[in-house]
Amino acid sequence: MKLQTLVIVLILAAVAAFAGLNWNTFTAPTELSLGFTAVRIPLGLLMLGLLAGLTALFLAFAVNLQSRALKEARLHARQLRAARKLAEEAEASRYTKLRNFLGLELAKQTSLTGESRTAVLNRLEQLERDLTNLTEQAGNTLAAYIGEVEDRLETEEKI
Repeated sequence: MKLQTLVIVLILAAVAAFAGLNWNTFTAPTELSLGFTAVRIPLGLLMLGLLAGLTALFLAFAVNLQSRALKEARLHARQLRAARKLAEEAEASRYTKLRNFLGLELAKQTSLTGESRTAVLNRLEQLERDLTNLTEQAGNTLAAYIGEVEDRLETEEKI
């Protein structure tokens, strides 16, 4: 039990014990003035009734305050659940968009890699053909020079 509740219960128990010990005095009628008239009623019972009424009002106020706080806490909990759900959906949407974007970019990169590979292979084939042609031309030129040198040597031997 909370300290405040324990203190209130102890005070109410003390008032009840005090009223029980002095019950004869509490029930003794007394002349009370209400301003425009006078009445004869027990002052102790009147004060106990006022104390009981104020206690009942306090309890009603406390219950009302507690119920409003509970309603507000439930409302906040619902709002938090809704916000969490919305955030999770947005997160899932972002993941989906990211996955789609990465898939498209990967497909583009694969396509570009394939195109680049094809272009490089075509260029290498072209360079290989050019190199083969140049090698043949160099070989032909060399053979022509060798033939010319042989012809000169033969003509000089004849002379």
